[in-house]
Amino acid sequence: MKSEKEVLTPTRIKLTIHVPFEELQPDFKTAYKAIANSIAIPGFRKGKVPTAIIDQRVGRAAVLEEVVNSVLPRTYAESIKEHDVDPFGPPEVNVAELKDGESITFTAEVDIRPEFELPEFSKLEAVVDAIEINEEFVAEQFELLRKRFATLKVVERASTINDVIILDAIGTVAGEESDDYTATALNYELGTDGLVPGADEALAGIGIDQSREIEFEPSDGPHQGKKVKVTFTCTGVRERELPAANDEFAQMASEFDTVAELKADLAERIRRVRVAEQAIGAREKIFDVLLESISIDLPENVINREVESHFMDGHGDDAHREEFIAETAKNLKSQLILDKIADNEKIQVNEAELSEWLIRSAPRYGVTPEQLADQLVKNDSLGLALNEVRRGKALSVVVGKASVKTASGEVVDLSEFIGAEPS
Repeated sequence: MKSEKEVLTPTRIKLTIHVPFEELQPDFKTAYKAIANSIAIPGFRKGKVPTAIIDQRVGRAAVLEEVVNSVLPRTYAESIKEHDVDPFGPPEVNVAELKDGESITFTAEVDIRPEFELPEFSKLEAVVDAIEINEEFVAEQFELLRKRFATLKVVERASTINDVIILDAIGTVAGEESDDYTATALNYELGTDGLVPGADEALAGIGIDQSREIEFEPSDGPHQGKKVKVTFTCTGVRERELPAANDEFAQMASEFDTVAELKADLAERIRRVRVAEQAIGAREKIFDVLLESISIDLPENVINREVESHFMDGHGDDAHREEFIAETAKNLKSQLILDKIADNEKIQVNEAELSEWLIRSAPRYGVTPEQLADQLVKNDSLGLALNEVRRGKALSVVVGKASVKTASGEVVDLSEFIGAEPS
């Protein structure tokens, strides 16, 4: 066998493979045996039909087809290896010439991974917001904690903001009573804007046994555009009593002995959340900078196949199609870059990392991590999950070497959250 490689585009090649018949004798033997086992000819035992009879009764073309189907995948794989080709998708294969008794010539056009250079990661720069944790925000979190431990005291006065009022509600939609807006003994904290539109304004100052009526038209949902009327009747008012902000409260609400220690812990918790948010933001910005710094000739056939598959049912307009093409191209470019980084860094994915990905991803699909793993195995898609984890680790390598600063020039240390996945 001999083969030649022709570069059609930076992302597509053509292989021409010549196979002489003397190399195909094992394939012909296998082909004749397979046909002999599949036919019944009077006077011959099954599987013992002579080749000449097969050529006469079944036809030489059937034998040649069997040989071609056998030899094509093998010689294509050998040619790919010989020319050090990295295929990106299935090949388009044709029998260019078949000279019976002499040779078979195949052609195979296939998309390949484009060549491109990676930048020096240390030269990539991103600016992120500085972390700000002021005492006022810590105080707000402390008050929310006190609120969790508050008690409700029955009062006879009219309600005020932050009181909990007990409501009965009767609602109608277009004049017909509706369960969607009807409830009894509904506990509601006045001022939280958690009821129907306009409820907080209408219910302000309501007292026991008083009623207020609200009318509105929903802007979405099953009753969109219909006239809705809700009558609220107050059956009770509760005043929230907060515990004293002293060391005794700190000991009751936490593992700390003093309010000062509790507030210091709240500040640290807030800091960690802010650092995690900062890390995610830095990761996204560095990724965008990485993509912008690299120019790649993308394999058009790969993009076209994805686009045609997506729009197979004919849905979507031209604007949606252009948007999908742009997004597909960006995703393909991202994969190519991160895969190359992962290869260069020899990144592997261990079982613990895959398990962590399953735990993090399962809620998106409304299943347990175990169910998601089973689905991936069943659909032969576990490789896709491994690639996603591997690419995430590759991006972490880039972020770890890049320069991340605040607007004031302060260097941001992301080592604590360097593995955080982008949202």
